[in-house]
Amino acid sequence: MNPTSAPTTPDPSLAGFLIAHELARPGESARWTPLAGGVSSDLWRVDLPGRSLCVKRALARLRVAAEWEAPISRNAYEWAWMRFASRHRPANVPELLAHDPEAGLFAMAYLPPDRYPMWKAQLLGGEVAVATAAAVGEVLGTLHAASAGDAAIAAEFATDDNFHALRIEPYLLATAAAHPDLDDVLQGLADRTGTTHLALVHGDVSPKNILVGPAGPVLLDAECAWYGDPAFDLAFCVNHLLLKSLVVPGRRGELLRSARVLAAEYLRCVDWEPRSAIEERAATLLPALLLARLDGKSPVEYLTDDRHRLFVRTVASALLRAPAPATADVLDAWASALDAPAGTGSCRPD
Repeated sequence: MNPTSAPTTPDPSLAGFLIAHELARPGESARWTPLAGGVSSDLWRVDLPGRSLCVKRALARLRVAAEWEAPISRNAYEWAWMRFASRHRPANVPELLAHDPEAGLFAMAYLPPDRYPMWKAQLLGGEVAVATAAAVGEVLGTLHAASAGDAAIAAEFATDDNFHALRIEPYLLATAAAHPDLDDVLQGLADRTGTTHLALVHGDVSPKNILVGPAGPVLLDAECAWYGDPAFDLAFCVNHLLLKSLVVPGRRGELLRSARVLAAEYLRCVDWEPRSAIEERAATLLPALLLARLDGKSPVEYLTDDRHRLFVRTVASALLRAPAPATADVLDAWASALDAPAGTGSCRPD
């Protein structure tokens, strides 16, 4: 939760929201500072006398180059996901304070970056703790296990349309449009993912949405919450660790170990289906998501080197054409490509 610019005075209705929910008193001074809220929401730190909190409001049009719109109702599902997670892992989500579903906004505790650094910033800065990845895998697996087979949760999070707009279309289908030779494979993955309903999915388990707190990882930004395929969350997070292994080469070994340990700790929690089944779905989704972070609607900002981009496209395309049966096999293929000797026809990035 890091400031991005000088304090501003936002929409007056936001101050009214705080007063209506008794989080602020009429006439009380309030300092609003925009935070790095990603592409899909406005996020503010609000400093009041003796206390601070965070306010989040969903955007109807996301801040990306491609046209990408999504319903603000996702804010209500994020709030509901946070409430679910707080019942099972209260130390791993922010404290919730108030919610206005019609306005698409809520308030939660502000977590200062000196005590809750962003995992993405740590990783890109070369601070790679394998134990953090293990904890993320365990928290994620525990939450999936707590929701698996729960008909009430499935009904509450029947958000197929939201998930399609926020994940299936901008990631899998947009990438299929950019790679016509892989259209059948990517369309098949999109269809399979969209029709698999097994557990409550966060939908954006990315290092930018994970804070490393004193009591373990804190998960943020559950706007894509959906009762669907838990393999998506596993593949989505491992994907980021692989991509970062290209741009933090001095910690490449630790990043690849982090990916393996995260997957292993997650799989230890799987009791709702055979582990081989979810491993196969995650393993086939992983290369699609690797490719999507280059050629979908939400490309990662740090892959600017043409060698890195060629490497991702080459390895991911090969894995989509010849699917691996388990996440460990995908990690082995990635590591082997990284280690391939120069001059052997490989696409080694350095």
